[in-house]
Amino acid sequence: MSSNENPRPMTARPGAALSGEALIPGDKSVSHRSLILGALAVGRTHVTGLLEGEDVLATAAAMRAFGAEVNRLGEGEWEVYGVGTGGFAEPDDVIDCGNAGTGVRLIMGAMATTPIAATFTGDASLRRRPMGRILDPLKLFGAVSAGRAGGLLPLTLTGAADPVPVEYTLPMASAQVKSAVLLAGLNVPGETVVIEPEPTRDHTERMLKGFGATLEVEEGPEGRVIRLTGQPELYPQELAVPRDPSSASFPVAAALIVPGSKVRVPGIGLNPTRSGFFTTLREMGADLAYEDEREAGGEPVADLVATHGSLKGIEVPPERAPSMIDEYPILAALAATAEGTTVMRGIGELRVKESDRIAAMATGLRACGVRVEETEDSLTVHGGAVKGGATVATHLDHRIAMSFLCLGLVAAEGVTIDDGAPIATSFPGFVPLMRALGADLEGAL
Repeated sequence: MSSNENPRPMTARPGAALSGEALIPGDKSVSHRSLILGALAVGRTHVTGLLEGEDVLATAAAMRAFGAEVNRLGEGEWEVYGVGTGGFAEPDDVIDCGNAGTGVRLIMGAMATTPIAATFTGDASLRRRPMGRILDPLKLFGAVSAGRAGGLLPLTLTGAADPVPVEYTLPMASAQVKSAVLLAGLNVPGETVVIEPEPTRDHTERMLKGFGATLEVEEGPEGRVIRLTGQPELYPQELAVPRDPSSASFPVAAALIVPGSKVRVPGIGLNPTRSGFFTTLREMGADLAYEDEREAGGEPVADLVATHGSLKGIEVPPERAPSMIDEYPILAALAATAEGTTVMRGIGELRVKESDRIAAMATGLRACGVRVEETEDSLTVHGGAVKGGATVATHLDHRIAMSFLCLGLVAAEGVTIDDGAPIATSFPGFVPLMRALGADLEGAL
């Protein structure tokens, strides 16, 4: 069982075809960044479509703690009165980021070049996740950290009084590390350079340009080279957050595997650094259609229609991993129903997410009668009919929880998860949305 004091088991069973429109919440990655950059701009930034999951609300609370005024005006509608680059005030209390790995890492970057101290903590899952990958580059700017061994939370970060510009090559594909370095570089005189050997999601670069920062991206022999000119004045923005493609992956996958289903997902974000999952689905034979392709908030969006059909197993190219790293759990569940074998390589990053997602998916799928092999950085799923009938441990991980509920919709004996409560961290409306589409989900959140 999970370590949640009040676990909320849920069961998904086969039932009617899924149909209707799935109004997915705002993109989590864009929501975090809109609050943080709004807090670093001067004046009022207005945001619509903000994801109001626990992770993003923790970032909103953190921005208030650093001196920005952050107000909720209505559902998904927020305003941020920023304090300007380098204007963060020292928080009066510990910053609790809950389960938000993206939030805590980006916030550390945003404050690392301002001469203040802040102490960060989180829930049981976040306190197990490695922060050293963020602290290493931040120390190059002159920031100092003190905390538990291995850079684990809780820890205190003291920002650099006289920060120096940094040139940093990412040792792993991580949009969070890249973003933390770029946010730190905002308050540094001179040019901060980030080199990423493999491209990762580029929401931070897009949004920095939108707020008025001078940022250039070029392809070099070592990979993507991102150059940021420090100490810009950031201008407040009107931001429309696209709907989150990672959240959309669950009703889309369910529609593809539940016989007779057809689901429409309007306004979904299709940033090319995030759309690897939909590319993979099409290679598996999925019936996906894009309609009314357009732009919102500097991001490409479209209406996505997913229709049930037969899927075949494939080998997913390892270089695609950065563009779909959050979608491998639901891909593994979907692969269990496909014809043939699906091989996912180059996914070692999944072992340091909210849970060890490779182990969690492998264990849960085996319990449901699926043949699976795993290595340190790969997962192989042999598809076919899924027996189910198991109770799966979610390990406080929202994506593990939602993936197995989707699988339960086609498993002969259904699937139970030990705790659905973590779903609220990223997709608080998941259960009512899926029920509205016709899913048979038992249990209350």
